[in-house]
Amino acid sequence: MKTLRKIPKFLRFAIFYLTELLRANVRVAHDAVTPTHYMRPAFIAIPLDAETDYEILLLANLMTMTPGTVSVDVSTDNKVLYLHAMYVEDADALRHEIKHLFEHRVLRLMR
Repeated sequence: MKTLRKIPKFLRFAIFYLTELLRANVRVAHDAVTPTHYMRPAFIAIPLDAETDYEILLLANLMTMTPGTVSVDVSTDNKVLYLHAMYVEDADALRHEIKHLFEHRVLRLMR
């Protein structure tokens, strides 16, 4: 029964992630084929609310599968995820976006 209740959560998450994946693909492809580049690459540290290895693994892999971001490392205490992002105009805004759009959804899906 518990698994059946997660199906709507999973479907909402899948739609959200596929939309974000499409947006990221379009942004990177546009930057690749136009003469003007808008990249502002940077490494950022994201404090994690995720507690289990599975939650951290899922978030890190979703970030890596999204064009323009790659998970680089996780702190030894599993409290910080380090990412490299291609488009960082405001590190705090990107950190907030990842925490509130991605991490919170991953946690709702996993818990």
